[in-house]
Amino acid sequence: MAPVTRSAGIRLACIGECMIELSERADGSFSRAFGGDTLNTAVYAVRLGAPRGVEVDYITALGDDPYSEAMLDFWRAEGVGTGLVQRRAGELPGLYIIRTTDAGERSFFYWRSAAAARGMLQGEGGEAILAALPGYDLIYLSGITLSILATDDRDRLLTGIDTARAKGARVAFDSNYRPRGWPDVATARAAMDEAFARCDIALPSADDERVLNGADGLEDIARRIAGLGVAEICVSDGEQPCGLWHDGAFSTVAGAGPVKAVDTTAAGDSFNAAYLTARLLGRAPEAAARAGHRLAAEVVRHRGAVIPAEAMPRSIEEQQE
Repeated sequence: MAPVTRSAGIRLACIGECMIELSERADGSFSRAFGGDTLNTAVYAVRLGAPRGVEVDYITALGDDPYSEAMLDFWRAEGVGTGLVQRRAGELPGLYIIRTTDAGERSFFYWRSAAAARGMLQGEGGEAILAALPGYDLIYLSGITLSILATDDRDRLLTGIDTARAKGARVAFDSNYRPRGWPDVATARAAMDEAFARCDIALPSADDERVLNGADGLEDIARRIAGLGVAEICVSDGEQPCGLWHDGAFSTVAGAGPVKAVDTTAAGDSFNAAYLTARLLGRAPEAAARAGHRLAAEVVRHRGAVIPAEAMPRSIEEQQE
């Protein structure tokens, strides 16, 4: 995907939910941070892309509580744009706890059924969000974004995406399937495929596709999604090679090599950030996938969704060395 120059910078919108993140330590105490799949991607995209003219906005809804204020302070400090964040009086953000094994694998426990983000497309704020979408060069969302929205709001978002695409915006979608967010697999599968059919870059994980569609093999997954009309697909599979589909052909890109994982939270989110930022800056899909593997390999060496800024590669180019 060549860079689009309809604005002074290259504009990326990430739509979804950020939550209060509590990470449980070995002694039973907790550390607090903020995280959510599309928010993690937004932060990493800013860190990689801002020096090269990529502007990133986060689109969601928050409450009017101290934790929502702290979230906004964190996002702004990272350089994430917050102009389209709805504020909903009397509501709160969601919360989740991470428990991590010695091997770095994590389990999530959520309190989010009444989170403010679920109402992001309601009222005048929701209308403003939908009206703004055509102004972005790339719109990024995930299966979690879809899962937190009521059916009518989900339909409104997809219609808004159709309008934005008709006016030149592009769309990227990561399935990111979480069973507890859906009433059943069939509903999730149908919603995911509606989103895939509207995207220009699909970023499914092999694990999600195996659960949702029984697919076996990266090429099978890529061909299934290509059949929905998607021209560019990157199928991630953890630290294993990812599968690429573009120009009507399939290939694989090797991972970054063995990594001693401390915490795999945000591995996929950071991969997506590097991949999309590289593509926005005009890099080839293969180079973008290498950038994704390298950033994800660094992220899993640290605890929490967002690693210290000093641990980041300095640029997309550094990730491809």
